[in-house]
Amino acid sequence: MRPLTREHEQRTAPCSAAAPIAVVGNPENRRVQLFAAAVRAAGLPEPAVLPWYDILRGAPVRIPVGALVRVDSPGENAEVDRLLRRAAEPAQHGELVVAQGVLRPLPIAVVDFSGQNGGGIASVIRDDLRRSGYFDPLDPRSFVETGLTLANAPNFPQWTSIGAQAVLYGAVTPRPDNRNDYGFRLYDPYRQCQLVAWQFTATSEQWRRIGHKIADLIYQRMTGEAGFFDSRVLFVSESGTQLNRLSRLAIADQDGHDPVFLTAGDEIIMSPRFSMSDPNEITYVALGRDYSRIYLFNLSTGRRESLGEFDGQVLAPRFSNDGSKLAFSIIRGGNTDIYVMDLSSRQLRRLTSDPGIDTSPSFSPDGTQIVFTSDRSGTARLYTMRADGSGQRPISRGGGIYTAPAWSPRGDLIAFTKQSGGRFSTGVMRPDGSGERILSSSYFEEGPSWAPNGRYLMFARQSPGGDTRLWTVDLSGRVVSQAGYPGRGSDPSWSPLLDEQSARLSASGPDACPA
Repeated sequence: MRPLTREHEQRTAPCSAAAPIAVVGNPENRRVQLFAAAVRAAGLPEPAVLPWYDILRGAPVRIPVGALVRVDSPGENAEVDRLLRRAAEPAQHGELVVAQGVLRPLPIAVVDFSGQNGGGIASVIRDDLRRSGYFDPLDPRSFVETGLTLANAPNFPQWTSIGAQAVLYGAVTPRPDNRNDYGFRLYDPYRQCQLVAWQFTATSEQWRRIGHKIADLIYQRMTGEAGFFDSRVLFVSESGTQLNRLSRLAIADQDGHDPVFLTAGDEIIMSPRFSMSDPNEITYVALGRDYSRIYLFNLSTGRRESLGEFDGQVLAPRFSNDGSKLAFSIIRGGNTDIYVMDLSSRQLRRLTSDPGIDTSPSFSPDGTQIVFTSDRSGTARLYTMRADGSGQRPISRGGGIYTAPAWSPRGDLIAFTKQSGGRFSTGVMRPDGSGERILSSSYFEEGPSWAPNGRYLMFARQSPGGDTRLWTVDLSGRVVSQAGYPGRGSDPSWSPLLDEQSARLSASGPDACPA
């Protein structure tokens, strides 16, 4: 794939006196204070701050009539965190429910782009934003204004009349070098000002990826969090019957499109994992008739390399975040222990040596710690240790069996699978084991993998008598849905963003509305 280039236009649109502004957040939080300062600096009225604490307790909160509401993260407040963990009301599909209050997704109008594949690009954007749980793309049949061009702003009253709180439109323009320019604008029709304008340059074959990249910029601009749509998922694709099952290593876009099989099905595939430092580097375990091997595989070149032969069966490899090391388990002499290999020197170091099963190691983002599963106490629990194997201690505190830990790319949480009461659950806890929260429970689910922004998890779920499918859940536990891949799949691994820079650059684009 040719690299994508980015350009942005130095074009702003003046804000007019418009709707009042409100922010749902923790008043003491610096993000909320900076947002309020930016609103005042733009000459707009003081925003109303709606405390998460009041909303979660069911206290009455007053939202100004016609206000544009920003929803800030509820984190960094211990009491708010406690209330969130006790909230248990079920969510309706497409709604974010918080205790007695309901935060509805933002209505956004995504207009079909003009030019080649313009309708398809808009469809990709709508689907991405809808699955996030934070947006409600409006039905294009409700749009009043047509014929929007990048040279003009929208007719704002025609969009507020249908309830759109944001309007996105764009164009695909051919270039002399046989590539296309993909430009777009995002407007706030209530404040009548431009939120962001951007332009990508890419080949016509890359139109789906352009849609994901635009969705990332919209997600970041409207939520303040990095996007995650321009990413891929590695997983084990399953087919055949229970007695004659075929497993193949597969990769697809995060929405399930463009799946590609990387192995032929003559081996049993386990534990595929991306390198977080390079989305082209992966590792996995292959089981044959008389061997188990860990492979390194480069998606760009197709080169596959074995790490060598080990005295015992190998399990659960995972890269350190800088890609320089690989941690995995070896079953040897009835014991399962964790080892770390330096990938440049191929030197192997044993980190655990107690009787029992120590497996599923996962590095912290800074590489200083490892979380893993061990049954050394009689039941599988989560433990952490320093990267050299010292300081091993248990962190999981609840009842049940804990497996498949995965450290968040943000470093603030550890995801896990928990078996308790005849059900399987996907949950998160802090690195010290506190703040455990269950996000999803079902007949069977396992193997959570973090989205690159650390706000969503993908895992495998199976219903009684049904097939194993890929599912996602957000950190609130309110947005749970089947992932886009339509076939049977398990053991997902979410890649880093394919173009890390695109998510970071959105804040520096031309922007007439307050940040």
